[in-house]
Amino acid sequence: MVTTAETYHVPVLLQESVDGLDIQPDGIYVDVTFGGGGHSREILSRLGKNGHLYSFDQDADAEKNIVDDARFTFVRSNFRYITNWMQYYGVEHIDGLLADLGVSSHHFDDETRGFSFRFDAPLDMRMNKRAGQTAADMLNNYTEEQLADVFYLYGEMKNARRIAKAIVDHRQQKPVLTTADLSEVIEPLMRSEREKKDLARLYQALRIEVNHEMDALRDMLRGATTLLREGGRLSVITYHSLEDRIVKNVMKAGNAEGKIEQDFFGHINSPFRLVNKVTVPSDEEQQRNPRSRSAKLRIAEKNK
Repeated sequence: MVTTAETYHVPVLLQESVDGLDIQPDGIYVDVTFGGGGHSREILSRLGKNGHLYSFDQDADAEKNIVDDARFTFVRSNFRYITNWMQYYGVEHIDGLLADLGVSSHHFDDETRGFSFRFDAPLDMRMNKRAGQTAADMLNNYTEEQLADVFYLYGEMKNARRIAKAIVDHRQQKPVLTTADLSEVIEPLMRSEREKKDLARLYQALRIEVNHEMDALRDMLRGATTLLREGGRLSVITYHSLEDRIVKNVMKAGNAEGKIEQDFFGHINSPFRLVNKVTVPSDEEQQRNPRSRSAKLRIAEKNK
């Protein structure tokens, strides 16, 4: 199948997330998850001639969707380095930042990347194919305890230790290199009625660890908190409880841990005020785009 910007990734909560930025025509905005460019194009459609958009993506495949617009700059990098890149471009403050977290539909549908158990493929799972260890590297080199921690912390799997032991026992005879190899090891440990859900959790855990997603998210949100000018907006779409907890904590307390600091009068000291209640996709969007079913949109404004 030929990949186009339209098929690469169907943007989730497109209007709601961009509306949440309260676009100022001459403002400076950042889309830290460019992907197929759907959210970026919508932001550009609302900018005037003096506005500018910086969009991040570390995946080389996303570069095929780059927008030809003088008001647009594509940054080939992990979004965790947003502070450094904005400094490089001479940007002191931004008016808004949008993040559509998780994995794009392109990654799930690409049979060669190993993000999905639907295909027999090498266990890669790197968002940036040019750097870092693969999921196979991890499965064949981590200790049993390290693997169990990954499956429990990032997949919230109750049988994390049994799965880790099975992988370590198996790799002593034969390395775990493909999705088929991994299925061979773990399927006997899966209950048939929960197999797909448990496999999804396992693959989520591996992907998060391979790409250091939680650390990158914390770094990006820390940078966004510093970069946003007073009245600037943060619009973030999450897909699982781990990332949603971090986003919620930052928006409520100003830190990823959710540590509340109060002034003398008991008011919470936070750099943000919440703009919306959690927004979820409409039934129609969920039917049209199954990936959207677990999506949650949170919007916050930098305090003035």
